[in-house]
Amino acid sequence: MPALGSAASSAPSAESRRISDDVAQARHTALSALNNDRFRVMLEQITDPSASGALMTMRGDTAAGASTDFKSAQSSYADNSE
Repeated sequence: MPALGSAASSAPSAESRRISDDVAQARHTALSALNNDRFRVMLEQITDPSASGALMTMRGDTAAGASTDFKSAQSSYADNSE
């Protein structure tokens, strides 16, 4: 019976270690992204109010005459996911 208790007490430690490793990896990835110039430029572009509005409504630049309706986007998504 003591072996069973021993195995149970080591499981939370292994799980805690895995979670700690995952958090450390996520932190490293986030810092890497923040220091990446291409990521920074992309983030600036999508946080621009006019760009984020177009992204949210799935519309292209209306000055260029591009637009996408929901059914077209859904159809394209279905075609590309097959």
